[in-house]
Amino acid sequence: MLVAAPAGAVDDVDDPFGFDGVGLEFDETFGDEDIATTIASIIKVALTLMGIVVVTLFIYAGFLWMTAAGNDDKIAQAKKIMVAVVVGAAIIFSAWAITKFVIGGLSDATGAGVDIE
Repeated sequence: MLVAAPAGAVDDVDDPFGFDGVGLEFDETFGDEDIATTIASIIKVALTLMGIVVVTLFIYAGFLWMTAAGNDDKIAQAKKIMVAVVVGAAIIFSAWAITKFVIGGLSDATGAGVDIE
């Protein structure tokens, strides 16, 4: 009985900080969306993860360059990583633009109303 009293008190507490479940909403109708919406959601997540990887690698290359202490091999490696990251970012941006164009065209043609932001 003593253990249950604090647990019951938690139910009566309003959300004083405005988190309300930390903004997470779980949709119970997963799988009821059309294929275009599902693909658009997957592409959004993939492009977001790729963007995080690009930023992380660029920061790593900058750190490598700053800690090279004049070592030409490390500076060359950092430059090589930075060039590869910029090329990769250009490819990712192009993929996003093409995806937005194609999904937008399909969405307009089918009336699905899907948008990749």
